[in-house]
Amino acid sequence: MLDKPAGLLAVPGRGTDKQDCASTRAQAQWPDALIVHRLDMATSGLLLMARGAAMQRRLSMAFASRSVRKHYVALVAGHVPPSAAGWGEIDLPLMNDWPKRPRQMVDPRGKPSLTRWLVLAHESDDRGRPLTRLALEPVTGRTHQLRVHLQAIGHPILGDALYADADARAHSPRLLLHACELALTHPLTDEALQWHSPPPF
Repeated sequence: MLDKPAGLLAVPGRGTDKQDCASTRAQAQWPDALIVHRLDMATSGLLLMARGAAMQRRLSMAFASRSVRKHYVALVAGHVPPSAAGWGEIDLPLMNDWPKRPRQMVDPRGKPSLTRWLVLAHESDDRGRPLTRLALEPVTGRTHQLRVHLQAIGHPILGDALYADADARAHSPRLLLHACELALTHPLTDEALQWHSPPPF
C-alpha cells in the first residue's frame, strides 16, 4: 500500500518528463510491484499495488466486482445540505469530453456512474465563504468521477484545475481530494484488510 502525494502520477505518462510516478518508485524497492488501480495525479492518498501478476489479476477482479470499499474526503465549495437518509447519491452518467480531453462530462449517452456522499462538517474559509467537508464513496470508478459529479451538483472540489470555477480553484494550490480508506478481503487468506490515511487538509 502506498500513500501517494498530490501532484505525483500513479503510472508513467507520455514523455520523458512524466516517468517519475508512484508505480516506478515502488518498483525500485519491490521489482514485482504492479498497479491495480489509479488515482488522479492531483489526488492524494491510498494506492494499492500487487506483488506479481497473479495477485494483480486477483486484486483487479476484486476492484472490477466492486468488492473493494474506497472512501475519500473532499473539501467543496458551498454548504451541501445533509441528506435526510444520511448518505446521499449522485447518479449521473459520464463520458469523455473529446474536444477537451482529459475532461469528462455528464451525458445521457455516458456510462452509468454512482457516487455516495455524506456531509462531515460545514466550514468557512478565512473570508467567511461557506465550505463543506464530505465523505465520498465512488460505487463505480469512472475517470474523474468524484470531481465531475460534485461540479455537476454545484459544489466543485476546491483547487480543481479542470472542473472548478475560478473562485473554487483559487481556494487551494492543490485539489482537496484525498483517498483516505481502502478495505478488502485478501484474495488468498480471506483476511479482512483495511488501511487509513488521514487527509492532509
